Amino acid sequence: MSNGELSSFIGTWLPQIENEMRQVLDIGDDVVAPHYGMMRYHLGWADTHFRPENHPSGKRLRPILCLLACAEVGGDPSQALPAAAAIEILHNFSLIHDDVEDGDEMRRHRPTVWKIWGVPQAINVGDAMFALAFAAIQRLARRGVEAKTVLAALDRFTQTCIALTEGQHLDMRFEQTPVVSVDEYMRMIQGKTAALVGAAVAIGALVGGASPRQETDLLQFGQAVGLAFQIQDDILGIWGDPNVTGKSAANDILRRKKSLPLLYALNHPRIGDRMQAAFALPVDPDQLPHILTLLEEGEVRRFAEQQMINQHALALASLNAALGERATNSALRALAEGLLYRSS
Repeated sequence: MSNGELSSFIGTWLPQIENEMRQVLDIGDDVVAPHYGMMRYHLGWADTHFRPENHPSGKRLRPILCLLACAEVGGDPSQALPAAAAIEILHNFSLIHDDVEDGDEMRRHRPTVWKIWGVPQAINVGDAMFALAFAAIQRLARRGVEAKTVLAALDRFTQTCIALTEGQHLDMRFEQTPVVSVDEYMRMIQGKTAALVGAAVAIGALVGGASPRQETDLLQFGQAVGLAFQIQDDILGIWGDPNVTGKSAANDILRRKKSLPLLYALNHPRIGDRMQAAFALPVDPDQLPHILTLLEEGEVRRFAEQQMINQHALALASLNAALGERATNSALRALAEGLLYRSS
């Protein structure tokens, strides 16, 4: 599939994913309308007064991967729409709770749900979206998906929910830990980021009629893509172009964020002590040149880029195992390549 065909696929199916999500959230009880209005606000469908609005709402990467995987194994993407919607609703539940737990006041250039309506309401809205994600995936039966396949998808979905909470637990715990190892960080993003991307691909393949071996290989493909995606984010958080990323240069350094490059630097045998000294107190912008020089001395960017390349290679090997010769022109491969070479 060419880039043009991939764009056409996304253009065709993205509105249908949105429509499926809207149906799941379309509760006609006026008494609790604000409850669902907060969800629609978070999803970019409404303003703070719950009036209709089309605000940028993210890449919808995970549900698109779900439908692509379904198509790649010979299935009908329309049958996987409830699973795609469920995955995106679950992802957004996690974002609402993440914003509360991290104290983030802005998301996608708008105040977060908790900042507008308070922490208790935000927690409750997140809880509701978690439950609605399960309601969404059970709609697979309405699309003619066999009961045993629906149960298998639910099982994968449930295990993914557990992995998400494990990843978030580690992320919050690491905030109180001065130095975290690279292996510990990789375990965290395996749960927080890679698990849901892997599930999106695996569940789409399952609905599409994949063999058990194909499903396993495509799960590994998705997880590796998720890890590569997160590592690329970490790289952009330090060396990305502010005009493209929309964030200040070296923003992750100023925030002392425990990203892969900075953790590698903090544990580095040559520059680790100096990095830890620099990070002992809040980082002043005047320190950035010194810290960036240390990162260059430790070849930190090269290390992070190599980890990303390794995950990308694993993803492609898994895709080849799942699809054989068709993997070369696969839309999943095209999307993985696009993620590797993105700049924002």
